[in-house]
Amino acid sequence: MRSEYCGRVSRKHLGQAVTLCGWVHRRRDHGGVIFIDLRDREGLVQVVCDPDTPETFSTADRLRGEYVIQVEGKVRERPAGTVNPGLASGEVEVLARAIAILNASLPPAFQIDEEYLSETVRLENRVLDLRRPVMQNNLRLRHRTAMAVRGFLDRHGFIDIETPMLTRSTPEGARDYLVPSRVHPGEFFALPQSPQLFKQLLMIAGYDRYYQIVKCFRDEDLRADRQPEFTQIDIETSFLTQVEITALVEDLIRHLFREVIGVELADPFPRLSYDEAIGRYGTDKPDLRVPLELTELTDVMKSVAFKVFSGPANTQGGRVAGLLVPRGGELTRGEIDGYTEFVKNYGARGLAWIKVNDAAKLSEAGLQSPIVKNLSEAALKATIERTGAKNGDIIFFGADQAKVVNDALGALRAKIGHERGYAQPGWRPLWVLDFPMFEWDEEEKRWNAMHHPFTSPADGDEDRLESDPAAARAKAHDMVLNGWEIGGGSVRIHRAEVQQKVFRALNIGADEAQAKFGFLLDALQYGAPPHGGIAFGLDRIVALMAGAESIRDVIAFPKTQRAQCLLTHAPSPVDERQLRELHIRLRQQEARKP
Repeated sequence: MRSEYCGRVSRKHLGQAVTLCGWVHRRRDHGGVIFIDLRDREGLVQVVCDPDTPETFSTADRLRGEYVIQVEGKVRERPAGTVNPGLASGEVEVLARAIAILNASLPPAFQIDEEYLSETVRLENRVLDLRRPVMQNNLRLRHRTAMAVRGFLDRHGFIDIETPMLTRSTPEGARDYLVPSRVHPGEFFALPQSPQLFKQLLMIAGYDRYYQIVKCFRDEDLRADRQPEFTQIDIETSFLTQVEITALVEDLIRHLFREVIGVELADPFPRLSYDEAIGRYGTDKPDLRVPLELTELTDVMKSVAFKVFSGPANTQGGRVAGLLVPRGGELTRGEIDGYTEFVKNYGARGLAWIKVNDAAKLSEAGLQSPIVKNLSEAALKATIERTGAKNGDIIFFGADQAKVVNDALGALRAKIGHERGYAQPGWRPLWVLDFPMFEWDEEEKRWNAMHHPFTSPADGDEDRLESDPAAARAKAHDMVLNGWEIGGGSVRIHRAEVQQKVFRALNIGADEAQAKFGFLLDALQYGAPPHGGIAFGLDRIVALMAGAESIRDVIAFPKTQRAQCLLTHAPSPVDERQLRELHIRLRQQEARKP
């Protein structure tokens, strides 16, 4: 039906007859000559229809936006002064000899090249949205990225193996999506949150190097970088150390950015311990483009009269930290109040600050703030020295439980860094290592695995798993790029007795462990090799490459932040017959009393 894509017509086709198919992007009637911008996935070409071919001209006169047509014509140079350098086909046009309408179209909900559209309108009309050049470019970028992944891993001896989509529920992380079984009444499959256990079983089975670009599912609260269904580049290897694993997959990411978007990333990536990342940036996924850092002030504030600071400083698990903003003295009180409201979203009760007018005067004569009179000269001196504050700067303070301080000041650091021009351009990857094995759940009064319960303890920390779980470290590794965690992995536990110790530390008894993970525990007893790996978020990587604000812009048919598909209106009710077949009865909501 066609001889060439519209967007590929160029000077090399001059004088040639071509047959094109595509969508009418625009139709312009210039008083006797009709111009059609014809669009397909490769771009646009200008088609000219003149009255010398009456039947073709008549058909062109009936065309409207998004009609699907076939055009036969001859390629010629555009007249002088009409060249469009913004198009690959911008030096030529096609003089139409015949036009066939393959399908008409209703008036679209928006122009395909319209830029400012609400996300709701876009998702409700996703088919039209996917015709937009930015979305076509994003999905082709995704395709090239996936192909580059496959090529790299294939050259390095990895085997693509599919793992089950219907599996057993192991609710140790996010909530599972459950699938009721028709043939086993009252029992359920779960959609996999990751192929973690299956890829470990493949290592035990001797496949040595596995990968999969795979859909995963998590029923969790959503953000711009999360979806209920998402795509992982899942990787596992045997007989490699953590240093070797991270070096290999670091090469993979460098390869992707070089091949797909022509960017050279650092070699090697810098490495930070978890404690250093939290201490300096308030987060384990710091955006290193922002040079601002937190300053530790807990010890400085232990003896001050200001209870807002001395209270957390003398409390187990408390922290007082400062965030220096160069030239921040220019901030208005309204802007400071705005930042105060912002940190409240992260649990902070307020945001103390000091404007440095004269760093040599450690009193209200040189330091502007309601809190200066409550701080000793020694505390003020240490604060100025540690932060490196100079005249015209501002210091923001966080004082609370360490997690609140880290979350609030870490988010404020990134916000101010990008809003006020401190962020540097470019790509800043890093590894975050030496994670704690466990984190304490205050509500349930128990330890949870920081990554997952199959992560190997650091060398020498095996005995701490039960005796001192707070001090145990993990052989875990996260890759961060420009403030987004794009990959997380670890060396896995390959000995059954160590895995049992971890389960006991997590308050998972022997019977419960056997019921939930017996297939893994049994397999570990048959010569499991040392193994480890990582999973990268394909959606996040492509979103970063594309400069998209949300991963929804690089997924063909995404869900909203309320986990709904506005195109297909899923999830939706099902009829009673389907429920009976699945042995399910819905609870009827009680009518509200007046």
